[in-house]
Amino acid sequence: MFLRIGLTALCAALSFSISARDISLQETVTTQSISSFAVSEDGQVAAFTKVTPRTPYVDEDGGNFVELYVVRGENKPVPFITDKQGISDVSIHGETIYFTSKRDDDDHTSLYKISLNGGEAQKVFEHENNIYNYALSADGRYLAFTGRTAADKKAKELAEKGFKAEVYEEENEFTHAWFVDLSAESQIAAQLTDDRHVFSVAFRPNQEQLLLRTAPTSLVDDSYMSSQYQLISFAGVEESSFATVGKLGKAEFSPDGRYLAVIAAADYNDPATGRLLVFDLQNANTVRNVLPDYPGHVRDIDWRNNDELIYLGHIGTESEVHAITMQWLETRPLLEAGKAIVVDIEATVGQSAVYARAHRPEHPTELFRLQMQNLIRLTDSNPWLAEVTMPKQETIRYNARDGLELEGILVYPTDYQEESKYPLITVVHGGPESHYSNGWLDRYSSPVTYAAQQGYALFFPNYRGSTGRGVEFSKLGQNDYAGKEFDDIVDGKSHLVERGIVDGERAGITGGSYGGFASAWGATAQTEHWAASVMFVGISDNISKFGTTDIAKEMHAVHARSYPWEKWQWYLERSPIYHAEKARTPILIMHGKEDTRVHPSQSMELYRYLKTHGNVPVRLVLYPGEGHGNRRVAAQLDYSMRLMRWMDGFLKEGATEAPAHELPHAAQIN
Repeated sequence: MFLRIGLTALCAALSFSISARDISLQETVTTQSISSFAVSEDGQVAAFTKVTPRTPYVDEDGGNFVELYVVRGENKPVPFITDKQGISDVSIHGETIYFTSKRDDDDHTSLYKISLNGGEAQKVFEHENNIYNYALSADGRYLAFTGRTAADKKAKELAEKGFKAEVYEEENEFTHAWFVDLSAESQIAAQLTDDRHVFSVAFRPNQEQLLLRTAPTSLVDDSYMSSQYQLISFAGVEESSFATVGKLGKAEFSPDGRYLAVIAAADYNDPATGRLLVFDLQNANTVRNVLPDYPGHVRDIDWRNNDELIYLGHIGTESEVHAITMQWLETRPLLEAGKAIVVDIEATVGQSAVYARAHRPEHPTELFRLQMQNLIRLTDSNPWLAEVTMPKQETIRYNARDGLELEGILVYPTDYQEESKYPLITVVHGGPESHYSNGWLDRYSSPVTYAAQQGYALFFPNYRGSTGRGVEFSKLGQNDYAGKEFDDIVDGKSHLVERGIVDGERAGITGGSYGGFASAWGATAQTEHWAASVMFVGISDNISKFGTTDIAKEMHAVHARSYPWEKWQWYLERSPIYHAEKARTPILIMHGKEDTRVHPSQSMELYRYLKTHGNVPVRLVLYPGEGHGNRRVAAQLDYSMRLMRWMDGFLKEGATEAPAHELPHAAQIN
């Protein structure tokens, strides 16, 4: 008996060692994931979209492919539309799946439908311009959607003759709300709005009313800080509005139309949505904050019946799903923290079924069903990941130098040995109103599994100002650019050094946007702490940043809490360019050329300062056609390769000069 058990264990171990393998950077940027889903009224069927990245060196440049699948119960998902023409905004009404797509000879994105039993997709409605998002009435008779008016043909003709002048921030087109009676013989879209920008549209149950989220302009800043929910009639007449301040998130009606639940900000200076407000439309739109002391951030909501609201919350590095009743505000758990990182949820009215997209450290976002406080996995988009050796990953806690308790996620090197010290890559999130969860962290900008297999420890700090720990914590970094928040990151590194896990002389830092700001700060003002830095779409000059960004209003309200002209010297001293002369950390700077959030000039400024001083290796890489983050797979792969080559050179190989600027892409093309 002992021999049989011993042989079985030995065979299992040999099988694991043979099947286990490393991951490549190309595989990192081409993992598939579930991007959206919808559930049937009986809760038995889910339609979902799967994102399939293009194949580097093979496919032409472009965005990811999105395909439509259907899963019934726990059966294997069935492909419905996989022709690579694109699918978005999926919903199910009765026995029909609706979605938007630009197919075949379409001039614009239109509304389509396909039977839950399969068949060919049929066009439901085509607008004179793209349909952005839509809603259908409960009986399927009416369609409401957002879209723009027809493009000006004369503008195109003038452009062909060389008249291409652009008037900055004054030529933004409104997206309007439109209404269609699909039962009419002649289906004509009626424009319901004309003096505001419309982001979303939804039908109020049992009423001839539409819920709109609008803003006074189409500028990004107004979408963040000045939007509002309002009810209009089917004729476009405003009937009521909902008083909120600051940022706004998702809104959902209860099935009977009495309540409107809204994910909102606590106040105008709250950096992120995460408070759960419920308006009672039968009581003059009175509002209650139904989770007033919630220690995390509410991320998604859906109603299961007229009195029961399901909410998804992120707390620290984990997530949870709870139900709350409106009568007594009693809560009960549907999924406790630690099972997975849930991204979004959908409940079905009158049914127990709750579906969710979620990810874990070992896999990207997949589709699940919640049942008896457990997750039943319905999709496996990357079965090959079972072959890959996954590193150990865990949440750690440490104290900042002022005593504040902080959290972060530590990924150990795949071959970790307690007596050894490893090079470290610290990955700083942007925002800063964001946070890392203990799930799938592999990205082109943070290739976790690949880096761990190359012998790196990786650290993802949730420094002060991060979300996931309530409003007060998320405000701790305000009016303190590059202050205690970036000291928190250094303190995290010091904690790992004290634990004997990492080599403090071989520590690198990287991140994008606000994380790019941290990476630039680490390479200049805090240069003694970091041996390599990779800055992505980051900030180097807080004075010129204010003058070139598309979110100046938000920066003032939820980040700086002041204007540059109120304290010029302070803004300058909290800018990496001010500390460029003392920089001794080799820094690779990368940026999308079309970035409007953080203008590429931010990277150009730091590059020129460092290049002129000549004290440290520096390189600037720009990505044409990319904005505030690389979206195309070729640009993502190029970024990953440059990131890892830079870290390898300065953290592992003892390099003193930048590597060659070329990458071996040409050798991969047949």
